[in-house]
Amino acid sequence: MSDNDYKSGYVALIGRPNAGKSTLLNRLVGEKIAAVSNKPQTTRHRIQGIVTRDDGQIVFVDTPGVHKPGHLLNRRMMAAVHDAILSVDLLVLMRDASVSTGNGDRFVLELVKQSEKPAILVLNKVDKIKEKGNLLPLIELYSNEYGFAEIIPVSALKGEAIDTLLDQIVKHLPTGEAIFSEDEMTDQPLRSIVSELVREKILQTTGEEIPYVTAVITEVFDETDPELTTIFCAIYVERASQKKIVIGKMGARIKDIGTKARHDIENLLGKKVFLKLFVKVVEDWRNRERDLDEIGIRE
Repeated sequence: MSDNDYKSGYVALIGRPNAGKSTLLNRLVGEKIAAVSNKPQTTRHRIQGIVTRDDGQIVFVDTPGVHKPGHLLNRRMMAAVHDAILSVDLLVLMRDASVSTGNGDRFVLELVKQSEKPAILVLNKVDKIKEKGNLLPLIELYSNEYGFAEIIPVSALKGEAIDTLLDQIVKHLPTGEAIFSEDEMTDQPLRSIVSELVREKILQTTGEEIPYVTAVITEVFDETDPELTTIFCAIYVERASQKKIVIGKMGARIKDIGTKARHDIENLLGKKVFLKLFVKVVEDWRNRERDLDEIGIRE
C-alpha cells in the first residue's frame, strides 16, 4: 500500500450510558484500558484507544455516556462529550439495540445531527436479539433521521462483526500518516488505567449501594523492583457510611475488590503486583474543582 492510501484520524464513541462504548473500545484495542460495568456513568473522562492496521490508524475516543448534568462532575463529563464531537473526524453512535428507543436516545441522535459530521451507527448487543429482523424498524428509524455512512449491527461483548466495523471506520477516515507509533494502545498513563480498573471492581462488587459516589486515585506506582510493582490506591467516598460499605464486614469487601483488581492489573503489566487499597471520606468531592482535577476529570 502506498503512503497516499494510508488513512488515519480520530473517532468518537458516543451514546447513552450502558450502550457498550467501553466494552467495544477494550475489544478493539485488545486490552482492558477502560472501566466496564452495568452501571451508568462508568466512563468519566475521555479515554483514547489506538488501533493500528496495515491500511490505517484509528484513534478512538471513548466518551462518558450522555446524561443530564447535575454535579460539577457530571457537567465536566458532558463537556468532554461535546469537546470530542467537535474535535474528531468521524462519529460512531452506539445504540443498545436490545432496548426500546427513549428520550435519551433521541437526545444523542440530535447531538449527531447538530454536528453535521460523518457518522457510523453501531447497533450493539445484537446477541440479545433472537430475531434479527427486529432490527429493521430501528435501522429505518435512524436512516430517516440522519445520513449515516454505515449502519452496522455488532456485539461488542461477543466480538461479532468487529472486523467489519474496523474496515468501515478506516474507509471513512481522511488520508494521512499515523498519529501514534504502532506499539501504542492508549494515551492513558498506567496510573490512570489502574485507577479505573480498581473503580470497575468497586462498581461490580458493591452493586446498587454506591454506584456514583466513588473515585479512585493511584497515589503510589513504584516499579523499582523489576519483578514486583507496588501500587497504593485511595478510594474516595462522600460519607463514613459509604466507607463502611466499601470496606465490608471485617474488611471482606475491600479485600475482594483488591484481589479482582490485582488480577487485571497483573495481566496488564505482565508481572506480579502488590496492591494496597484504602478509603478516604472526602465530602462532596463531585462538586469540588480541586478534587476533580486531582482525579483527572478536568475542564
